[in-house]
Amino acid sequence: MTETVSIDTSRQKKALCTSDSELKAEKDGVSDSESKVDSRIPEVPVSADDTPEVLNKALSGLSSRWKNWWVRGLFTLAMITFFFFIIYLGPMVLMMIVLCVQIKCFHEIIMIGYSVYHSYDLPWFRTLSWYFLLCVNYFFYGETVTDYFFTLVQREEPLRILSKYHRFISFALYLTGFCMFVLSLVKKHYRLQFYMFGWTHVTLLIVVTQSHLIIHNLFEGMIWFIVPISCVICNDIMAYMFGFFFGRTPLIKLSPKKTWEGFIGGFFATIVFGIVLSYFMSGYRYFVCPVEFNNDSNSFQVDCQPPELFQLQEYTLPSVLESVTGWTTVHLYPFQIHSVALSSFASIMGPFGGFFASGFKRAFKIKDFANTIPGHGGIMDRFDCQYLMATFVNVYIASFIRGPNPSKVIQQLLALRPDQQLHIFNSLKAHLVEKGLLPALEGAAA
Repeated sequence: MTETVSIDTSRQKKALCTSDSELKAEKDGVSDSESKVDSRIPEVPVSADDTPEVLNKALSGLSSRWKNWWVRGLFTLAMITFFFFIIYLGPMVLMMIVLCVQIKCFHEIIMIGYSVYHSYDLPWFRTLSWYFLLCVNYFFYGETVTDYFFTLVQREEPLRILSKYHRFISFALYLTGFCMFVLSLVKKHYRLQFYMFGWTHVTLLIVVTQSHLIIHNLFEGMIWFIVPISCVICNDIMAYMFGFFFGRTPLIKLSPKKTWEGFIGGFFATIVFGIVLSYFMSGYRYFVCPVEFNNDSNSFQVDCQPPELFQLQEYTLPSVLESVTGWTTVHLYPFQIHSVALSSFASIMGPFGGFFASGFKRAFKIKDFANTIPGHGGIMDRFDCQYLMATFVNVYIASFIRGPNPSKVIQQLLALRPDQQLHIFNSLKAHLVEKGLLPALEGAAA
């Protein structure tokens, strides 16, 4: 009898607490169904196996482990061959490929969100996502065009107007999308819609911003584009190979197949690969010269006197290395020393981009972002580490490599009014005379 009374009392208390929470939710304007959106989000459909039937038949006698090894290996070779081909086609094609990869990665991430969002039959999510992608690309690439094609922009009247009001136009475009989002809000689903709004903007931050940095790295010289990307690819391949054959110790729970053996083996292999690749590429102007726009031919050109960074220097080895190798001095390109930093980042920090992507996929219970590349998943599965690498390279160049660019300064000076140019000329002349440099130059000219 006492137990029955206590049970009834607890039930009454629970009912009172429930009713109080419902009243509070109604008072705050949030319905009970909206507060439970998270628990009712459906799972994302799993991508089907897209391995070509020919390969399935050829590898039918192998275990799933070795079958995946062969499929992954064959398509890796195909992608590396394609990578060499687009390098051969030149910087303009590389920029277009970066843009295409960016769009595809954005599509794969947005479609995961859309699979959740579509089940509630809510409007405009995909439309607004692609609209914001257009706005952000317009802003970033407009800035790039103004920066690297300054003379061309000043020469053409429509481009000059667009350049002058570029940021205002970009803001107006974004503001239009923002108003469209507010108008699309549906009662009882506000929380989910704001989740998706944040989803779109985080995707833009990760994908569009990083791809824009990749193109900026490319303008510094193709070597700053090729070496970092190649180091990430090398690390991914060698970590997989070492892990496949020697892996025994799990590395991180987010990626159960990753092992310490693969991580360490990939690190040393990538360091060696980066040094060798840098030595080979540093000897060619096509790779080391900045990508510049030729106003006379209206085309890109890659030609310059290689800077000191890409000229062979003699270095004295430390006593420890001298005792091991027997060499007193070595001849290296200074860029090879920088390549060690790039390779180290690609091997140590780069994989965290993959771990982040693994955590994202586990959150939605999917194996891959898409099934675009057999054995590899989607494009985002291949480029999850590249975006993190792009940011590091851009920061590294700005911190340790890049100096003032005289050609850009001259371009900006030529765009000024004649009186402004004359004022700068007189100021510069006075400064050179004060430093004692101008008389020496005049004497040399005489």
